[in-house]
Amino acid sequence: MSYVRTGAERLAADPGLAGGRRLGLITNPTGVLPDLTPTTRALMAAGAPLTALFGPEHGMRGTAQAAGSEPDGADPATGLPVYDTHKVEGAALDEVVAASGVDTLVFDIADVGARFYTYVWTMYDLMASASRLGVRFVVLDRPNPLGGEVAEGPLLDPAFASFVGRFPLPVRHGRTVGELALAFGLGAEVIEMRGWQRHMTYADTGLPWVMPSVNMPTVDTALVYPGTGLFEGTNFSEGRGTTRPFELIGAPYVDQRFAPALNELGLPGVRFRETWFTPTFHKHAAVPVRGVQLHVTDGSAFRPVFTGLSMLHVARTLYPDFAWWGPDLFMDHLWGSDSLRRSLDAGKDPRDLCPPPSHPDGLLLY
Repeated sequence: MSYVRTGAERLAADPGLAGGRRLGLITNPTGVLPDLTPTTRALMAAGAPLTALFGPEHGMRGTAQAAGSEPDGADPATGLPVYDTHKVEGAALDEVVAASGVDTLVFDIADVGARFYTYVWTMYDLMASASRLGVRFVVLDRPNPLGGEVAEGPLLDPAFASFVGRFPLPVRHGRTVGELALAFGLGAEVIEMRGWQRHMTYADTGLPWVMPSVNMPTVDTALVYPGTGLFEGTNFSEGRGTTRPFELIGAPYVDQRFAPALNELGLPGVRFRETWFTPTFHKHAAVPVRGVQLHVTDGSAFRPVFTGLSMLHVARTLYPDFAWWGPDLFMDHLWGSDSLRRSLDAGKDPRDLCPPPSHPDGLLLY
């Protein structure tokens, strides 16, 4: 099977595509070529003038848990300085970029296709910083693992912008990182992929799957994440601390009614299996909880956002102990407005808030 040529592979073959005399690479473990050579090493071997590295949430090596990162230091593999950008923005981020001395920033991190996954917002913040500083910004495009034919969920309300959403995108956005970078309108250039088509599943690309973060182990995780990731804003466990995060959903107060109620909905492309699990960390750590595992039976029919709303509605209806969780009403930031929280609190069916799936035409810029 032929595979997609990513922007990183193209740049490694022709380092002149990025321009610049002092390149800073924004990357993490997903920044690899098809043979799993890290983009950092591939660029250096090709003679690219790489002088600095930048890490996002979870760190450049991917060791940190959610909302964490790795400190500044030196990359042991290349000796290059590594700058931590997580939770750094505005003038403080400008200082980091200026101190690195780079004249071109290059972004090579895989996204998972959900608006509230933070890597594209690291890209956005660094693009804004580069624009203010007169630094060139180049994106090495990679496939959207959910494909590029479906967008699902409402647009972010700018009043609820945060690090889990800074730009009006639907929850499942259906774009590649390169398309997003062009849509943001901050002057980025994109080294496009070769051979990617919008209908492709990740398996169709022929590319290796590298965990984008510590709680995104498989493509199956990415597929359900735009829906079950919303449980991060509740006191349900979203499966962190298990080997199937975001596929296992439950709480100590769940009883035998949850799985049957979900299966009775007849949601497309998914079935729910009753299960018990004990998270090793995060919510309900070391406490046995009851819940469900999602089993996607038809990935093309499956609607992750609609499914997540359906699960939230059933959980809110069945269980008085259901509650909101996280700082600053985190659900509002995940959803991109307060409409979901208010709908659930009013006992309404939140699925009315989810428009039918659409093609992401609006942001297809190449």
